[in-house]
Amino acid sequence: MSKVPKANPIVDTLVPLFRSIGLSPAKALEAAKSPRSASILKEIIDSHPSIASGSLDEKEAGLIVALAAALSKSNDVGATERDYVIAKITASDLKTVDQVNAAVKYLERHTAPTNESEFNKECGVGFEITPTALHDQVKGYINSNTVTGWANLSAVMTALKNSPGLRWASPLDVKKAVEKNFTEIFGVKGVAKSKGNESKKDTKAAQRPTDAVVEDATSARKSVFEEGFLGALHKPGENPQANPRHREAHLATTGGSVWTRFPPEPNGYLHIGHSKAIFVNFGYAAHHNGKCYLRYDDTNPEKEEGKYFDSILEMVRWLGFEPWKITYSSDYFSELYDLAVELIKRDKAYVCHCTQEEIKTDRGEKRGQPRPCIHRNRPISESLTEFEGMKNGKYRPKEANLRMKQDLEDGNPQMWDLTAYRVLDTPHHRTHDKWKIYPTYDFTHCLVDSFENISHSLCTTEFIASRQSYEWLCDAVDVYRPRQSEYGRLNLEGTIMSKRKIAALVNGGHVQGWDDPRLYTLIALRRRGVPPGAIISFVSNLGVSTAASNIETARFDQTVRQYLEGTAPRLLMVVRPLKVTIENLPADYLLMVEKSLHPKVPELGSSSIPFTRHIYIETDDFRLEDSKDYFRLAPGKTVGLFGAPYPITYVSHKNDSGSGEVVEVVVKLENEGAAKKPKAFIQWVAEHAPSGSPVRVDETRIFHRLFKSDRPSGDVTDLSPNSLEVIKGAMVEVGFWALAKRSLIEARRDAKARTEQAAKDNKTPEIAPGDDTPHASSEQLIGKECVRFQGLRVAYFALDKDSRVACLDEEDEASPCRKQGDYLILNRIVSLKEDSGKTA
Repeated sequence: MSKVPKANPIVDTLVPLFRSIGLSPAKALEAAKSPRSASILKEIIDSHPSIASGSLDEKEAGLIVALAAALSKSNDVGATERDYVIAKITASDLKTVDQVNAAVKYLERHTAPTNESEFNKECGVGFEITPTALHDQVKGYINSNTVTGWANLSAVMTALKNSPGLRWASPLDVKKAVEKNFTEIFGVKGVAKSKGNESKKDTKAAQRPTDAVVEDATSARKSVFEEGFLGALHKPGENPQANPRHREAHLATTGGSVWTRFPPEPNGYLHIGHSKAIFVNFGYAAHHNGKCYLRYDDTNPEKEEGKYFDSILEMVRWLGFEPWKITYSSDYFSELYDLAVELIKRDKAYVCHCTQEEIKTDRGEKRGQPRPCIHRNRPISESLTEFEGMKNGKYRPKEANLRMKQDLEDGNPQMWDLTAYRVLDTPHHRTHDKWKIYPTYDFTHCLVDSFENISHSLCTTEFIASRQSYEWLCDAVDVYRPRQSEYGRLNLEGTIMSKRKIAALVNGGHVQGWDDPRLYTLIALRRRGVPPGAIISFVSNLGVSTAASNIETARFDQTVRQYLEGTAPRLLMVVRPLKVTIENLPADYLLMVEKSLHPKVPELGSSSIPFTRHIYIETDDFRLEDSKDYFRLAPGKTVGLFGAPYPITYVSHKNDSGSGEVVEVVVKLENEGAAKKPKAFIQWVAEHAPSGSPVRVDETRIFHRLFKSDRPSGDVTDLSPNSLEVIKGAMVEVGFWALAKRSLIEARRDAKARTEQAAKDNKTPEIAPGDDTPHASSEQLIGKECVRFQGLRVAYFALDKDSRVACLDEEDEASPCRKQGDYLILNRIVSLKEDSGKTA
């Protein structure tokens, strides 16, 4: 019998304390397990209460833990020196664990305050290197050393990371630069050279946008398509056939290539779980230079609507994939009908007139064992006549069904005479009133896979039992038999993905539609501002196996957070503004400040913002009760302003006569003499009407968990009453307008180029006038959510689709600005660190 682990009161007490500084549960637990460093970490928190007040982001909290670990191995660093390092961390001077360790080693030999420039040089404070310079430095090392290929990757990375010139460069940036250089010089890792006379130019021309998406998503683990479940799949043509001629015909058509399909039912909007199916099917085909269909499984006109067809194609393309062909199960209704007749002629199907309850009973629903239907042995000629009658409208729905005559002795319920055709009165969106009968999924899916020469029919594990009937039917009508393979589906805990349950919330008015950003439908995630690349990264990093993936939403959010960290521009933003007047500046004072949009990604450019007598700061960045461990603005305190030339010092404040709340703070600018470098910097925006500063946000929407429980059933009693927080009056720097305009212009340009390439690559017939078939268009890839940014020290945000911003709808590149009638809505994509959400 396994032992029950003993409770550790000390650890159990420390974990909540360590989580309060911004650590995840796992990292807090890990920090609590080392007695000496945990004791030092507790001492740091106890002596610096502000650290536990939410002032740190997750990265800074990790650096504090690293400091405690370094101090636990040193006896030569005192409290003053320790606090010096803490101030450097909170001021964002020390940004890596390596820098923190170097700081501790330096302070073992020096006391604080120390020689600032010497400290900075030894600890890498302020070190910067552009991506271009880093790329060139890596290239120079490769060219001047004996580097022969990918086998030298690890050695090159180690040498470069330890070189003096790159001692303080980001290890991730070095890794990316090395891999990029290796790819340019030695080709893509693991990809064989072209055979025959195919040139490099031809290879590049053959690439699809999908290839680039898969390459980007799997650059860190290319084995997702080469190992595990996907790596073990059969090669084209290795799937067994009852008749060898089917293999030969299949290979003649496909040329031995991988052909897959993504076959959604157009009866609802796709959700996050579908992103895995899209990635697996399109990605596996792209990885093997194959082809992937988008096939609509439109065999149930009672639940299908045109908006779902359009949305499905839009989401597939939004995620970065282009279908080789767009097809429909209804394209094959005539062929399917002919095979149903053939099945009857082979005495492998019969027309049944039983009620639905009788069919369920015959199939063993209550008894666990099937029994023959009373119509099972009717003459073939009679079933043919009756089936013809079904087609011609002789019967009403449920009065007659065509059932397959399978094997009632088999232990698999999927072999107990499944229904192949049923009568429906509803017109079909494509065939209209032509058909009175429609094939079922069990009859249609395998046969259409066969018609389309699918080499790998990839689906989720709930269809394992269906594989037997899938193969039985292909053999029964003597057609090519594809190979069905099943992988584990993706489930997110803390939310629901059932179309029926989401529809109930939408219809009940509990959410604001299928694209409500609190949901995990793909249109909701898109509206929230989640980049499609982050979704692909999330799915690819989970890997593909036969086990179901039950993932916490917090893990998904963390992937999005990491993706945005290196891609989203950063703007100054205050969510709850507090007015600040700088008394020693004249009323007409104006200084235009040039600030980078991302300190580590210079390619994102910069913005020019005004600095004036009146500015706004975050309400939480000022308090009246001061303490020695509080570094933001307070009586007697000096604080820095991000990007501003000088810090400010508190002078006085004004209170509201009614509520008593602080409504204005008066400060002075420390612009005379050598001002001491502040220990903390806060965000701000300036009041300057001529430049349109600040940009006032009408609504800032913060989304928390929709449900209170981790595994919600969808019951409305489980809904959190605080899942949507709307804040009015937030302010953003005026650089927002140029960023928003540029983001949309670039999105339109990229969408146009990609759509033109897709049209060139896909040999699909031209769309006839009046045809409502969904097709690729640039507009599918463009939305206001393309405008994304990090509100510095706040969160990541995107423009909501309901925003009215006239200047962004204009095609020209004139200087954008707010116009009368505009209404600006921002959605929080994700917080800067894990958000536990709100509960009732």
